[in-house]
Amino acid sequence: MSDSASTSLEAVFREERGLLLAALVRRYGDLELAEDVTSEAIETALVRWPIDGVPTKPGAWLLTTARRRAVDRLRRDQAYAARLAILHVEQDRAAPAVDAASGDFPDERLQLFFTCAHPALHADDRVAIMLRCLAGFTTSEVARAFMIPQSTAGQRISRAKKKIAGTRIPFRVPDHDELAHRLPGVLQVVYSIFTEGYAASSGDDLVRLDLAEEALRLGRILHKLMPNEREVTGLLALMLLTHARHRARERAGELLLLDEQDRSLWDPGAISEGSALVVLALTGGNPGPYAVQAAIAAVHDEAPSVADTDWPQIVALYDVLVRTAPSPIVSLNRAVAIAMRDGPSAGLRLLDTLARNPAMSSYHPFHAARADLLHRMARFDEAADGFRRALELAGSEPERRYLRRRLEETQKSALACPHRGGERPADGSRPGGSPPN
Repeated sequence: MSDSASTSLEAVFREERGLLLAALVRRYGDLELAEDVTSEAIETALVRWPIDGVPTKPGAWLLTTARRRAVDRLRRDQAYAARLAILHVEQDRAAPAVDAASGDFPDERLQLFFTCAHPALHADDRVAIMLRCLAGFTTSEVARAFMIPQSTAGQRISRAKKKIAGTRIPFRVPDHDELAHRLPGVLQVVYSIFTEGYAASSGDDLVRLDLAEEALRLGRILHKLMPNEREVTGLLALMLLTHARHRARERAGELLLLDEQDRSLWDPGAISEGSALVVLALTGGNPGPYAVQAAIAAVHDEAPSVADTDWPQIVALYDVLVRTAPSPIVSLNRAVAIAMRDGPSAGLRLLDTLARNPAMSSYHPFHAARADLLHRMARFDEAADGFRRALELAGSEPERRYLRRRLEETQKSALACPHRGGERPADGSRPGGSPPN
């Protein structure tokens, strides 16, 4: 089989896997069984399709093959004999059948999203099992994505499966009263996959496109399945508007912040799509946190430069976010935006207050942002201390190289400037040193 044909089949399997797995879990009520027969069906397809050709409806072919394997397994297991008969009756009544004319089958991935993101599961396990079940990542791919040993990734996936089975986590979409409580957990898992892809927390790569693009694919699936949920729309918009900048975020392996980026490299299609989704997410009542964050990203993406960015609007949006979804990171980003609007002294006062929060002591973006403001105020010795502390805490090598570069710049400025205590005039400040990238 040629490399291009192999890649094409892999894309089909990745696209169909979540649909297939969800349909099988719905029918047989057993995630382990569903995963096993899904893998067997894919292995059979890898042997048959290069010879017979890819079926017109590959998903229906895989589902039929997987169901046959599942029935064979259950029949061999006497303990399952009675259960199989009951399952056939119950599931045939409850679940829509494959359309014999079209070869289509119902999309039940939404149930699988809520199962994988159930609050009974550990946070790391939720991410691992969602990548495994809905993204089709192998155990080794999950391990590589998060730079953990393959054994650890396998343990997380296995632990999640056992928890789902042992505590009988239901395979269903929560009812209306429970949905508002459960949906944020699903969105958080998808967004955590995206953020690890867009800004890797460790390793040599700044961006891990496989993770970021898989999160976008999951976001599109969720939006298709829940088109009227404004926070689902907001999350997809936020990821699109953020990912639109990824090609400009580094040059020769060096991290570039907003003021250093070539905006002609930004993706206009993603910006246009994301901006349209922001309008939908903000329409019809008080917006949720993902919608507000998407609106902030849209303001950044629509600006021709950092200097021409509508900082008052960004501050106003952060004010909304502080009221509706307060967190130390939101307060940090708001302080940076205020520094861009009102000058570094105003932002530094807010950061000095935020420094009382214990979480900030080990959060390297806080120390980098504070150091940048100190640098802009010509307080170079203090700025250098801040960059050193950020460098100690940063995990990814591109971020560490950026911080080393800033530290060297600050040390050179300290040697060149005889007046290091006062605030630098506004026209001499380094524009945009700290806005998010």
